[in-house]
Amino acid sequence: METKDMASMLTMDKGENEGEKDKGREDVGGEEEGTPQENGRLMLADGLAERGPKTLSSGSSQQVSNGFTTSTPQSPREGPGTAACAGGTASGPGGGTGSSVPLGGLRTLVVQQTSLERPRETWSKKMDFLLSVIGYAVDLGNVWRFPYICYQNGGGAFLLPYLLMAVFGGVPLFYMELALGQFHRSGCISIWKYICPIFKGIGFAICIIALYIAFYYNTIMAWALYYLLSSFRPTLPWTTCTNVWNTANCNRYMSTDHNVSWSNSSTSPAEEFYTRQVLQVHLSPGLHQLGSVSWQLALCLLFIFTIVYFSIWKGVKTSGKVVWVTATFPYLVLLVLLIRGATLPGAWRGVVFYLKPDWEKLLSTTVWIDAAAQIFFSLGPGFGVLLAFASYNPFHNNCYKDALVTSSVNCLTSFLSGFVIFTVLGYMAEMRQQDVDAVAKDAGPSLLFIIYAEAIANMPAATFFSIIFFLMIIMLGLDSTFAGLEGVITAMLDEFPHILAKRREWFVFGLVCVCYLGALSTLTYGGAFVVKLFEEYATGPAVITVVLLEVVAVSWFYGTNRFCNDIQVMLGFYPGCFWRVCWVAICPCFLLFIIISFLAFPPEVKLFHYQYPQWTTVLGYCIGVSSFICVPAYMVYHLLNAKGTFKQRLLKSITPEPSSDDHRNFIVTNAV
Repeated sequence: METKDMASMLTMDKGENEGEKDKGREDVGGEEEGTPQENGRLMLADGLAERGPKTLSSGSSQQVSNGFTTSTPQSPREGPGTAACAGGTASGPGGGTGSSVPLGGLRTLVVQQTSLERPRETWSKKMDFLLSVIGYAVDLGNVWRFPYICYQNGGGAFLLPYLLMAVFGGVPLFYMELALGQFHRSGCISIWKYICPIFKGIGFAICIIALYIAFYYNTIMAWALYYLLSSFRPTLPWTTCTNVWNTANCNRYMSTDHNVSWSNSSTSPAEEFYTRQVLQVHLSPGLHQLGSVSWQLALCLLFIFTIVYFSIWKGVKTSGKVVWVTATFPYLVLLVLLIRGATLPGAWRGVVFYLKPDWEKLLSTTVWIDAAAQIFFSLGPGFGVLLAFASYNPFHNNCYKDALVTSSVNCLTSFLSGFVIFTVLGYMAEMRQQDVDAVAKDAGPSLLFIIYAEAIANMPAATFFSIIFFLMIIMLGLDSTFAGLEGVITAMLDEFPHILAKRREWFVFGLVCVCYLGALSTLTYGGAFVVKLFEEYATGPAVITVVLLEVVAVSWFYGTNRFCNDIQVMLGFYPGCFWRVCWVAICPCFLLFIIISFLAFPPEVKLFHYQYPQWTTVLGYCIGVSSFICVPAYMVYHLLNAKGTFKQRLLKSITPEPSSDDHRNFIVTNAV
């Protein structure tokens, strides 16, 4: 094979200059002579069988994501190991037998070009990545939100819409983000120049939403830390009514307290400890007058952010080690609490209440809305975290299997948490001689900090169980905080590498300081009202809208076929029809269904004695829009700064740039 004949068959895009072409010719010639090459290497693969849905002839052409043309999409790892001898057979991308290629037939040369830039950081071990993703997906919502929504929406019957929404909506989105991040090896901002440049505003919106979440989410961990520190005493402070913060309405109402009568105005010592000592919401009339900052909570939050900083300041090499503790310890605690709860009197009442199916509830639209919202926020696509974590994977890592494993673990953890919570609620109902629904009236953080805390306080060895329970809450939150901030850090470092790449520690320090200052409003006496406002209005609708645009951009603008070709190049197999249909049609409909439902049935926000006025709803929506506004703003900016006619500008805005990472492949076809 002559060098000039090989070079003449190279198919290069318009962005490649003549110098790169000469370099490619030198690489080809040097490889045939057996000379080592420093900037690239050749891999020879004969007659690789295509695993796509359609068969291509040798003369047909197909475009892959990096802007080059290939006759048969293949994985770069199918290199010399799959090269067939003359007249023999070759292995296909999946390891099977491909078509027989006679002597003088077509051969495919894959020239893998290495980047001159510093190699991208990768995970030390595969388990570091898996535990990080599991720790991100399994958060506080799995413990308090899923059990409450499950029993509220028909018990065991709720599992049907939950699983359907997971299979057709949540898992495909989860898989899509892992594949995008791993192939393009970029954060949520810079990745858009390889997909659809005009949608780059989505990346900035994701970063702003992540900051809003950091403003309130870590405050919940500060509450848990306050409880943890208060647990190191023989008698837990939320078990008695003789403390300085208690009122005359405080009653310790258990079946053993025969002289106590419970009325509608009565409050438990656990409730008063949470509202009057930890939050001190009785000192704030509402959002219009938040009051002073609680110095105790300010110190607790400072300690939380200190842990966060020293866990992520060096990158995934350090955070990947920390999650071995923070992601596994909660499962150990859940197992201990499940065993303890199952042995309590009345535990069966809680389990029956949790799982007893009410099939009539499936006729209600609310059940399906709750199922869709729960699986979406549980798996967490759209927050930039999955893109960031996957970008540190090896190029040929099987992210398909990772998506199935981690999403399954997440759903099973939610289901397990229901047993942990409701065995204890059944015990509380037995001790109070009430129905389970009367005990389980609280949702959200109150379910953990009031009901579950009170149940623990009345168990034998209460101090021990209180310590491990609130440690679990803190570690569940830390994993998600590591992930959320890493998504922002990766995005900014990839977008501004020359400024921030060598200053990561300082950038992370500045980011943590901004998050701490932004969280100060949630540490005031009325801070719980701010947390609820952020949770209900500021982040939910915005992130769902952003993910809808992301799916549309990838499936309709970038193209499902091109995206599937990327996956085949990366993993060696072509995604099936189910995944393609989900990405093109089902996932956009799934997200649109949640958005329309939220607009048609806005949540009625109420916390303790405070009924949120109408102006707070407007304020919440304004905060949400402030993040989403980046998307149309960047579209206008990009079109105005492009050159040429409007049609040329628009065409340039939706045309992806060629990828320039180490895994970029030049597919060369030549007749032997």
